[in-house]
Amino acid sequence: MDKKKADQQASPKHSSVENTTTQAQRARLLDALELGPITTIDARSRLNIMMPAARVKELRSLGHPIVTHLRDLYDDQGRRHSRVAVYYLAGRGQEVA
Repeated sequence: MDKKKADQQASPKHSSVENTTTQAQRARLLDALELGPITTIDARSRLNIMMPAARVKELRSLGHPIVTHLRDLYDDQGRRHSRVAVYYLAGRGQEVA
């Protein structure tokens, strides 16, 4: 008798940055947002999410109250980027000015 493995859902606590499925990316992003605001730059470099805006849209459609602010920021190379998205979960006291 063949035993089938249970569906392996990408858990925020166990989603490796090498896992690039959209489900794993959403899990990593949501886990990061639980800890505080995250920028597009950080999502790409630290979380290996190349299209953070798409993952945010998907999370919003699942009912997560993610708010976006646009700011001018510098990347880790010291280059200035204008209108970088800063995402945070609404109602968590994480609002950015």
